[in-house]
Amino acid sequence: MTTSTKDSGITKWHSADGEFRRQVSSFRDIIEAAPDARFPAEANRYHLYVSYACPWAHRTLIVRKLKGLENVIGVSVVDYLLGPNGWKFASPSETPGATLDEVNGAQYISELYLKANPEYSARYTVPVLWDKKENTIVSNESSEIIRMLNSAFDAFIDAELRGITFYPEDLKEQIDEINEWIYDTVNNGVYKTGFAAAQEAYDNNCRALFQSLERIEAILAKNEFLLGPRLTEADLRLFTTIVRFDPVYHGHFKCNLKQIGTGYPNILRWTREIYQLPGVKETVNMEHIKKHYYMSHTHINPLQIVALSNGPDLDSPVVKPTARPY
Repeated sequence: MTTSTKDSGITKWHSADGEFRRQVSSFRDIIEAAPDARFPAEANRYHLYVSYACPWAHRTLIVRKLKGLENVIGVSVVDYLLGPNGWKFASPSETPGATLDEVNGAQYISELYLKANPEYSARYTVPVLWDKKENTIVSNESSEIIRMLNSAFDAFIDAELRGITFYPEDLKEQIDEINEWIYDTVNNGVYKTGFAAAQEAYDNNCRALFQSLERIEAILAKNEFLLGPRLTEADLRLFTTIVRFDPVYHGHFKCNLKQIGTGYPNILRWTREIYQLPGVKETVNMEHIKKHYYMSHTHINPLQIVALSNGPDLDSPVVKPTARPY
């Protein structure tokens, strides 16, 4: 089964007015640490489907790693190339870093959506959080998946990681506020800039993006992390965009007023600090990232030539947290 049976608009990147508008996620159920919940937290019941290339899926991989959930929630990784049939699975020999789907035996992510809802007709996106018991999708909304991973599975992880939260009670209001403008102008802003099909749309979104980067630079000139000395989900959500910025968004998406590596020293320091946290580096697959963007968006890059640069060196210099940040 492939997406050819239904038109998901998988490669339609902009609206008639030239603006890119992101699809609202369709599956929005919640896993809870309660035995009577619709989807109760259980070890080895749920499975993540991700792309290393996708910044939204990357969020979930980082939280899964930092919370020590590798033995609680399995993961499958799609091929970096997004074609007319959507995300496909591939063997590691075919595409290093990718996996076959050993849970459902699917060839394409689309098959999971249609298995969960045969009438589904929207885009087939990642991440997907799958329930192996109910054979359905719990959620395809990354912002909600990371909050589930943040707290719902604490009973199944090592004792020293229980209670660690990237959405602490005393910072929830501030996290929600900063997430809102960073999502609109930066996380989604790079897409609104890169997929713009009209000059005015491009100009407006590009300027808004860099205004927000200047605002973030000023925040990080004073703070170790976005909201002070603690690493929160706001940092993790922004990190997956920033780590892609110089190698992809600056050139491929024409977000080219400045680069992170040369124009934003405080954002660069912050990026290195997060990248160097135990486990984060291994969630960053720059080959998948660059090949996805440069080879999948043929309306932007029809010859599929992949740029050489991986962006600034994030391994050096070493940036040590002033204290344990989480």
